[in-house]
Formats: sequence, C-alpha cells, structure tokens
Amino acid sequence: MLWFDTWRIRRMLESQGIRGPKPRFLYGNAREMQRIQAISDAKKSEDDAEFVAHDYTSTLFPYFEKWRKEYGPIYTYSTVKKQHLYVTHPELVKEMNNQSVSWHLGKPSYITKRLAPMLGNGILRSNGHLWARQRKIVAPQFFMHRVKGMVGLMVESVECLIGKWEGYIESQGGNMAEIQVEEDLRCVSADVISKACFGSSFMNGKRVFTKLRTLQKLMSNQNFLFGSHMFGIFSTGQQKIIEQLEKEIESLIWEAVKERDGECFGGNKDLMQLILEGAMNNFNDDNVGDDVSNYKKFIVDNCKNIYFAGHESTAVAASWCLMLLALHPQWQARIRAEVDEVCRPNGCRLDADSLQKLKTTTMVIHEVLRLYPPAAFVSREALEETKIGHIVVPKGVCLWTLIPTLHRDPDIWGPDANEFNPQRFVDGISNAYIPFGLGPRLCLGKSFALVQLKIFVFLIVSKFTFSLSPKYRHSPAFRMIVEPGQDVCLCIRRR
Repeated sequence: MLWFDTWRIRRMLESQGIRGPKPRFLYGNAREMQRIQAISDAKKSEDDAEFVAHDYTSTLFPYFEKWRKEYGPIYTYSTVKKQHLYVTHPELVKEMNNQSVSWHLGKPSYITKRLAPMLGNGILRSNGHLWARQRKIVAPQFFMHRVKGMVGLMVESVECLIGKWEGYIESQGGNMAEIQVEEDLRCVSADVISKACFGSSFMNGKRVFTKLRTLQKLMSNQNFLFGSHMFGIFSTGQQKIIEQLEKEIESLIWEAVKERDGECFGGNKDLMQLILEGAMNNFNDDNVGDDVSNYKKFIVDNCKNIYFAGHESTAVAASWCLMLLALHPQWQARIRAEVDEVCRPNGCRLDADSLQKLKTTTMVIHEVLRLYPPAAFVSREALEETKIGHIVVPKGVCLWTLIPTLHRDPDIWGPDANEFNPQRFVDGISNAYIPFGLGPRLCLGKSFALVQLKIFVFLIVSKFTFSLSPKYRHSPAFRMIVEPGQDVCLCIRRR
C-alpha cells in the first residue's frame, strides 16, 4: 500500500514534467543513495590533495549533486516510505518558505519523529496550531531589543575566552600558541546561552549543554536523509542511552524551572523567566484545559530547542569564521581597521550601538554563512495538497532545498561563487541567501546568533592575529548540522 501511494504521487509529479532517478521496488532510491555515498567516501579517502575546497556538497551529499546535474534544479526521488521533491530554484524556494504560514506545509514528520529525544515537541519540531502557539510565546523573547540586553554577558564570556587563549600563548613560550578552537568556542557559546536562558541557574545549563552534545553525537550516526528507520537504526544499547540522556536533560531543565517557583519576576529577566510568564499567560488565556504535564512539556521542550539552536549553530559558525579569516588575513586587517574606527577614538567598550556600525564584520559573517551555513537544508512536508509556483505538490511529499547549493549558484552569485569574497555583501543580501531559512519559520534566534558572531569575530580579531596550523585538515561533516569534521587548529599571536 505504501509503495502504491509513493508510485501514485510520483506519477502526479511526472505528469507535470518533473523527472528523477528511477526507483526500485520497496526501497525507492535509498539503496542508490547509499551506493553513491560509499563511492564518494572511498574517492575522498584516496584523494586528499586539495587543502581547502569550499564546495563540499559533492562529498557530503553526492547523490543530490549527481541528480541535480542530471535532472536540473527541480527533481523527484523516492525513499522507502516517502516521495521527495528537490528544489533549488530561487523563486520556488522563496515561495515554499513563505507558504509555511499556512497549515499546508510543515516540518517532515518522519524526521521530527527521530529528533524527538533532542527537541521534544518544541518550536523547531512542531507543526500547525501547536507551532503557531509556541511561536507566539517564544518569538518575542528574541526580538532585537531583548538581544541588545544580552550584549554585556556575551562580551563578558568572549573576554574570558581571550584571557584563556592569552594563557595558552604564555604557556607555549609567550610568542605564539597552537590552539584547537572548536571546543573552546562551544563552551563560550554554551556559557552565553546558559546565562541568558538559565540566569542564576546557569550551571544547570552547562550540564544540559554537555548532555545535549552527547545526545547529538549519538543521533547523528543515523542518516535520516535516506528516509526510513531501516537505515541507521539505533541499537538497543544506543536507544537506552538516548532515553536516559533525554530524562536527565528534562530533569535538569525542570529543576531550574522549579527554582523560579514563587520568584518575583522583577528587574532583568532571563529567557526562562520570560518564557514562563508568556506560557502562564497564554495557557490561562486560552482556557483549553491544559494540565500541568502539558505546561511542563511546553517549557522543557522549548528550553531544549533554544539551548540546542542557541549554542550549537553559533559555535560552529564561529569556527568557520575563524577558519576563513585565517585563510584570508587581508580581511583580518580590514576588521582591525574597523575596530580602530569604531572604538579607539572614544575608547568605547563594545556595546549594542557600536555593533550596528560594524559593516565589514557583518559582511564577513554573511559570507561565512553563505559558504558554510550550519543548517544544510530547508525541509518541508506537504500536509495537504498545495501549489508552489507552477507545481502542484501532492499531500505527503517532502520538499528539500540544499542551502549550500543555492548559496553557490553561479547564476546568482557570479563565477566566483565558490570563493570567499565578503565584498559581495557590500550592498546587502539577496533573496537567495537563506542561512536562517525564510518566511514565517525564519530562525527565531537569527538576531541572537548574528550579534554573538559579531562579538566573537570583533573581539578575537582585535586581540590576535592568526593563521591555519599545518595540522588542520579541511573535512566538513554533516552531523545534523555542517561542522568541521576535524577541529579547527589555529596558530595565534597577540597583536
């Protein structure tokens, strides 16, 4: 029955001129995806001559790139239980995302089911009215005026990192230090979100960070892109570890919530306090019979969502920023000139107002996120039959946009689309730039992430010069997000 439904949907897409690789009975194209990936992995291990190649899509997602070259920017393929529509046409991507406000498009159910231990049923995973309700409560806490109030704690955390790296230089002779930066950046990002979200209970937040990271590593061993639990299923032992981590994370978050019980929410409120207030008001106003367990689940799930999205993606983006700036020291120099221009005349400390003047730093960050967007995909499922541009998308079809491919389209970005060139953002951004998604499901933490990245880059570049260590090996890896496969190793010196 499932095979027949997939076949019927495929025929509906083919009748509209959409082609794709021929599926096999029961497995669709999943076996072919595995075969193409295995060939690509073998070739990569044999040919490691190129030091840094920014177009990594052909190694991380070789089946998508192979089919795109054969069938164009719109094609269809099948996995065990699903028919998929691959879309990298800019106008269709824009319309697909803008339609997410309706109940016709949502997050693919088979993927969100797998992510439940990490994200619960929070805003990153939910659809329809539940998603709209959560967005109503959570979104206002990430408006820019809220983020500006967090600049001080972000600066404080990055300054602690700078002190740590200065200590490395002293311990390695006082001139230069070789540093593996990724874990340090993760710790700083976790420190920021812990203090922003958990306030006085931020040590609980740090424990949540450690357990979420362990959970992420376990869950990234399965490849959900193949579309079925038959590929990359957890072992019984892994499943027990995942369940235990899930319980421990929820317990730590709820423990922090209970510490707020009876508190007077005055003065500066952290994210958890603000979400608690919004949830209490919303649950009471709706008068829909929500019980304590639903309220608890809402708070815990959305704290997990904020914590994962708030620290993981930002830390990875910061790693890519430093890697690219190490490769391009002329842009380090341009940022330092901006430091002198913005801060030195008045001896000002970096604050929300001075952040708005960082044009060069902002251009660099946009270019890093163009080449290395932490989120590799925009994914949607047609919950009802819907129309996107000229295409009628049948109910049940999963739509995929590979963001790095869209970000490297030479027709949009020019012949140097695979090169690092922040100057391309001197006049702002284009519609084909979607590292945070588009439309109503635009990442709620966009402003938070961009401000934190500006502070990372500004302060580190103002204090150090750095280059890539000879030990660095460029190997982007897809582990739910695109991150360095091996740590980013830098040689740093004081300015």
